Amino acid sequence: MHQLTSPEDARRLVDYWADQGVTSFKAYMDITRDQLKAAIEEAHKRGIKVTGHLCSVTYPEAAALGIDDLEHGFFVNTQLDPGKQPDRCPKSGGEPTMEKMAPDSPEARDLMATLVKAHVAITSTLPVFEHSVPGRPPLRPDMLDAMSPEARTAFLYARNRRAALPAGNSVEMFQRDMQLEHAFVQAGGLLLAGPDPTGNGGTLPGFSDQREIELLVEAGFTPVEAIKIATLNGATYMRRQDQIGSIAPGKNADIVVIKGNPAGKIDDIEKVEIVFKDGVGYDSQKLFASVRGCYGQY
Repeated sequence: MHQLTSPEDARRLVDYWADQGVTSFKAYMDITRDQLKAAIEEAHKRGIKVTGHLCSVTYPEAAALGIDDLEHGFFVNTQLDPGKQPDRCPKSGGEPTMEKMAPDSPEARDLMATLVKAHVAITSTLPVFEHSVPGRPPLRPDMLDAMSPEARTAFLYARNRRAALPAGNSVEMFQRDMQLEHAFVQAGGLLLAGPDPTGNGGTLPGFSDQREIELLVEAGFTPVEAIKIATLNGATYMRRQDQIGSIAPGKNADIVVIKGNPAGKIDDIEKVEIVFKDGVGYDSQKLFASVRGCYGQY
C-alpha cells in the first residue's frame, strides 16, 4: 500500500490510477485531512467516489471533506476518543466513541444529521465484527467445508480461544453498532452492506454476505428492508439504480432461486438452489462442491 507523503502526492496517486481505469478509491486509517481532501477533490473531478476505513480522520471531519462513504458501520469513528489528536489515529481506535454514542444521544443525533446532510453513505460489515463476540457466529457446515484444512483449523482454534476468555464489552459494542446503523437509516441515511472478508479467516465471501443480511434483521430491519440494503442500496450508491439492483422491466438482474421465503424467514436466505448470472443458471450444490476445501489455500 502506497504511503502518502503530501496532498500533492495524493492527487498524483489518484490521477495515475484513474488513468489505469480504477473506478473507486479507499482511504485508510492513517491518512491526514489534507491528504484525504486532495484525494477526494481529484477523484470527484473524474466522477470517481471515495470511501474510507478511517481512524486519524473522524466521521464528521470526513463528511466535511466530501467523502462519499464510510466503511465498517460506526466501529471506527474516533471523534469522542479521549486525547484524539488531529490527523492521528488514537490507540483506543474508536471504542470510547462507541461507548459514549448511544443512538438517542445528542452526539449520535448530530452525527446522523451531519452524515445525511452531506450525503455520506455507511457500509455495514457486521459479519467481520461478529467474530469478536464469544460463541458467534453460528457454525455453518457448508462454510466450514469450503475452508482449506489449515484455514478451518486456525479459525476454530481462534474461535475456541475467544470463547474461553472474558467477553469484556464485545457484546455491548456489537449491539451498539447495530443500533447506530438502524438509527442512521431512520434518520434518512443510505446504508450499504458487505462482509469484509479480510483479516479474519472465518469471514468468507458469499456465506458472509448472507450472514450480513441476517444480522441486519437482528439489528431491527425487516427482512425485505435488509435485502434492499444488500442489493438496491449498493446500486443507488453507484448511481446505477436504473440499470441494476432490483428486478424491474428494462433492468439487468442476476437472480437467486431460494427454497423458502426469506421475506418471512430470513434464515431461508441461505437456501439458494440456483444462481442466474448474466443469463446463465448455476447449480448451487455444484458451486459448493467446486470450492470444497479450497478457501484460504492462497
